Amino acid sequence: MTSADLFPEPTVMWATPNADQAGKPLLILLHGYGANENDLLSLAEMLPDAFAVASVRAPLDLGSGFSWFPLTAALDFSIDAVTRAADHLETWLDGIRANHSSVTLLGFSQGMAMATTLLRRRPSDYAAVVGLSGFVVDVGSSTELGAQDDLLSGSVPFFWGRDQQDPVIPADKIDYTMAWLRPHVKLTKVLYTGMWHGINAQEIGHVGEFLTHEVLKG
Repeated sequence: MTSADLFPEPTVMWATPNADQAGKPLLILLHGYGANENDLLSLAEMLPDAFAVASVRAPLDLGSGFSWFPLTAALDFSIDAVTRAADHLETWLDGIRANHSSVTLLGFSQGMAMATTLLRRRPSDYAAVVGLSGFVVDVGSSTELGAQDDLLSGSVPFFWGRDQQDPVIPADKIDYTMAWLRPHVKLTKVLYTGMWHGINAQEIGHVGEFLTHEVLKG
């Protein structure tokens, strides 16, 4: 059974009118645990308008929101569940990728876990990745999910923004994320104060500058 059998076609909200999407670089927004596709959509108006921006709903219904894969209170997870969610996203992306000059991912919290998982699976598919207040999935003994890591030679631009006082993401997840990002991506890391587990205007300003420099001018 494939993820296409498990999950319906993703619900996607576009910030860019249909007539203006073709040929533009694509920016995919991936929301956090318990949120939905509307959660990050307002960011589009604060980011460069050269992008076609799409916000995707996670496939698992929590009642009050959605998640990409189940999480415990300690943010533990099943690698199989992460893989199914990545399959789900890639199937959708493969259907629209040819309409755009490049694809960039922006994930918040659990959405960052998904964005980095997609990057690991297909390193050459993405122009850049933005991770906000999130983490990278620790693959543990899984050889499949980290199989392409050696192809990430530090060339993909990556913006990682977070508050050191973030009360949601545990220290072990941060430690693994830092250890994985350093050798595998071209890292821009920015720390913020007073943001907690969230996004602020200063951070989005920095993200806009990063996207302009690394994707639009790169």
